[in-house]
Amino acid sequence: MATSDADDSLYPIAVLIDELRNEDVQLRLNSIKKLGTIALALGVERTRTELIPFLTDTIYDEDEVLLALAEQLGSFTPLVGGPEYVHCLLPPLESLATVEETVVRDKAVESLRIIAEQHSQSDLENYFVPLIKRLAAGDWFTSRTSACGLFAVCYKRVSSTVKAELRQNFRNLCADDTPMVRRAAAAKLGEFAKVVELDYLKSDLIQLFNMLAQDEQDSVRLLAVEASVSIVALLPADSKEQLIMPSLRQAAEDKSWRVRYMVADKFTELQAAVGPEITKADLVPAFQNLLKDCEAEVRAVSASKVKDFCQALPSDVREQIILNNILPCVKDLVADANPHVKSALASVIMGLSPILGKDNTIEHLLPLFLIQLKDECPEVRLNIISNLDCVNEVIGVKQLSQSLLPAIVELAEDTKWRVRLAIIEYMPLLAGQLGVEFFDEKLNSLCMAWLVDHVYAIREAATLNIKKLAEKFGKDWAQQTIVPKVLQMSKDQNYLHRLTCLFCVNLLAEPMGQEMTTKLMLPTIILMGSDPVANVRFNVAKTLQKLAPYLDQNTIKTQVKPLLEKLRADSDIDVQYYALEALEGLK
Repeated sequence: MATSDADDSLYPIAVLIDELRNEDVQLRLNSIKKLGTIALALGVERTRTELIPFLTDTIYDEDEVLLALAEQLGSFTPLVGGPEYVHCLLPPLESLATVEETVVRDKAVESLRIIAEQHSQSDLENYFVPLIKRLAAGDWFTSRTSACGLFAVCYKRVSSTVKAELRQNFRNLCADDTPMVRRAAAAKLGEFAKVVELDYLKSDLIQLFNMLAQDEQDSVRLLAVEASVSIVALLPADSKEQLIMPSLRQAAEDKSWRVRYMVADKFTELQAAVGPEITKADLVPAFQNLLKDCEAEVRAVSASKVKDFCQALPSDVREQIILNNILPCVKDLVADANPHVKSALASVIMGLSPILGKDNTIEHLLPLFLIQLKDECPEVRLNIISNLDCVNEVIGVKQLSQSLLPAIVELAEDTKWRVRLAIIEYMPLLAGQLGVEFFDEKLNSLCMAWLVDHVYAIREAATLNIKKLAEKFGKDWAQQTIVPKVLQMSKDQNYLHRLTCLFCVNLLAEPMGQEMTTKLMLPTIILMGSDPVANVRFNVAKTLQKLAPYLDQNTIKTQVKPLLEKLRADSDIDVQYYALEALEGLK
């Protein structure tokens, strides 16, 4: 009996060994994902003495299996007996942190960071710090890159002697021969700076930052820029200018556009970290240069920061800096050759309106909005129209209608049908921003005119626009404003306009509901069943089929079906076909 028990207890590890040696990757992957269950079955002691050593010895597998293993081990602390024994998870994770595949290494580092928190101070010094030192001194760059991510998690909880060793190890990694290692060190510099004492930050880490910011590889320099945001925020005001700004000024004018891009991307964070004085002296001219950069990507990301940068400027000089320094650059960007730059600017430029106030908006910003409204790039036009509400709040709808509305009307009547189409698509958005009264007064006639446009794509878009407006302003508004004009089209001389009437009714039935559809629209459709043009008659049959869900059974029986029966006996074969199809659909 005792032998049988022993066999049972060996069973999970035997199955695991079999599955991990199986040729099928999926089977190996599944067994790794069941590790927690296997560890529970084995108990904490056997997990420590058998399972973990076995896993450490078998780390030669497909990347996806190793990735799953690295992830599992991060949550293994309770399964090996809690924090007291957590150090026994370090050997397999150390091996995983040295493999060639980046995602596996990153996951192993992530798990190591989780279990570092669960080490006591003595275990950190006896087990975890030696692991960092081994990785940092590894022959392959893979282990050295992994080491960079582990310093910050244990630094605060070790003795001052060990801290000095860790700082020295980190310094060596920042000066490593391999760019990949320096890149990893630069990426973790900001995080490490947050845990290091201020004196050592000034004496050691600033030196490392300046060294990385001058690195020959632009991929290292751009990560140093990212670290600078954290470092600047930690320094006292009097040290920022002297210790960090020289390197940042250099980065803003770096020969590599990727570094300049990173500076522009982090600009508002840097602005918050350096404070108002350095912003006025250094960041304003740097921002002007970035807005004029020769690379479109840098100009685009800088343009997207214009509103946030201006908003965060010191209030006593904000207006003066915007008008004298920023607006001249913005005016150039409005006419930029690159559509991405113009689009990025258009998405934020309206936000300058509340900052500058009514008079400056009218004098300086409205002319720019007008240029962007007429831009050939649809993204630019959309971004301007989407943000009209914040200008409306500053200058009022009256001023807006006098300045921007003529431009919108001009686009709505443009000779190029694609331009007209673009404006139709923005109309519901515009209507929602300007309100129902303003819409009725200024834009309603435009929307109706589109319904009789000579281009079918415009008429089709206009019918959809009518539906969206009915949904936005409600069915009572639609009943008074839209429906009478739509139904009037049923008597138009041009059969194409009579067809448009039917297409509108198809779409309006849903927002108008059963009662209005039956009372207002159905009688007109019934009359159109006798239209002299066959094309109109078979569309009547199609419309009746579409209206059926919004009509009651009695109406269908007394009005819809008799007309469809009449159309089924029509002289035109197409009318017969669609009438029969509609009758089938009503069954």
